[in-house]
Amino acid sequence: MANRTDPLAKSIRGTNPQNLIEKIVRSKIYQNTYWKEQCFGLTAETLVDKAMELDHIGGTFGGNRKPTPFLCLVLKMLQIQPEKDIVVEFIKNEDYKYVRVLGAFYLRLTGIDMDVYRYLEPLYNDYRKVRQKLTGGNFALTHVDEIIDELLTKDYSCDIAMPRIKKRWTLESAGALDLRKSALEDDFEEEEEKEENEQLDDGLEDGAPEKDYYRGRSPTRERDRDRDRDRRRDSHRHRDRDYDRDYDRDYDRERGRGRERDRDRDRDRDRDRDRDRDRDRDRDRDRDRDRDRDRYRVRDERDYGRERDHEREGRERDRRDRDRGRRRSQSRSRSRSRDRKDRDGGEHRKRHARGSTSPKRRGHEDGREEPKKKKEKKEKKDDGTDHPDPEIAEANRLRASLGLKPLKL
Repeated sequence: MANRTDPLAKSIRGTNPQNLIEKIVRSKIYQNTYWKEQCFGLTAETLVDKAMELDHIGGTFGGNRKPTPFLCLVLKMLQIQPEKDIVVEFIKNEDYKYVRVLGAFYLRLTGIDMDVYRYLEPLYNDYRKVRQKLTGGNFALTHVDEIIDELLTKDYSCDIAMPRIKKRWTLESAGALDLRKSALEDDFEEEEEKEENEQLDDGLEDGAPEKDYYRGRSPTRERDRDRDRDRRRDSHRHRDRDYDRDYDRDYDRERGRGRERDRDRDRDRDRDRDRDRDRDRDRDRDRDRDRDRDRYRVRDERDYGRERDHEREGRERDRRDRDRGRRRSQSRSRSRSRDRKDRDGGEHRKRHARGSTSPKRRGHEDGREEPKKKKEKKEKKDDGTDHPDPEIAEANRLRASLGLKPLKL
């Protein structure tokens, strides 16, 4: 709240009055101890006391660019925006020179062109010494008229950019301002009158006839003398205008050089910005290239692992197919040998049955054959080949052929 502009303050040059001071300088003022302790709660009435305590002027100084109390009071005036009459009283104050400079500085920032010339040009007659704090922190002596000339002719004063104002001759040609009257014009006229009086006194002392004295005081001579005085006054006035025009021309030339320096500085800044942009673009390109390389390497590794898994699955599938074909061939050969045994056993039984003569022997033989069948059945049951599940039976046959124990499920 202490750094906000007065809600009743009017905008100056289309912006907030505090924006007339650059943001960097303004932020340094907000952080300054003098601003926090001495400028808090000041009004237009109490501001005069703080202005009377000033003993020097200046902008920012030192390595950290610390603002001066003069600059803090300027920002405070922009914040509270005192009335124009108070500012004019500041300028007309002859007892305190720093109060006058403070009012002139504020009027140069916020006033219109006519008011700036009307109230600041009379201060050219103030030749009092003023202390000014330089950027290095040391002090230097200057004068009030030099400060006024800097406010009216320079673009910067106390590290603050001055708003642009129109040239004086432009306002004179438009009729907004009267012709500038030099403060030495009255002195010139007094000296001319003294010289004329001395000449007249010398003529009377030399005993010149009274006729010549009255001839010297004739209306024609008086008219000529007045015309010469007016011509000299006009010449002084034109000389002053020529001096102002030459000064403005030199000022425009210096400003053109300043513009060239600013243009070169902007060109160097643009070149550095383009170099930084190219460096960032190359860095981004290298980063994208590395990211694509990593992505392709991960993808290749993933594809290689997938192909390796496919090959392993293919080899396992081929091994399972070979094992299944081997089991089928073995089971087929066992079933073929079993059929052959069954067929041979049947023929043998038929042959014995055909050659038997006694029923007892047949019965005895039948009795022998029956335990054999029971043994075969027991052997079949022990092998596990007669399991109801065909897969388990086939596995038991394979294990029996290999000499292994059958599966007991």
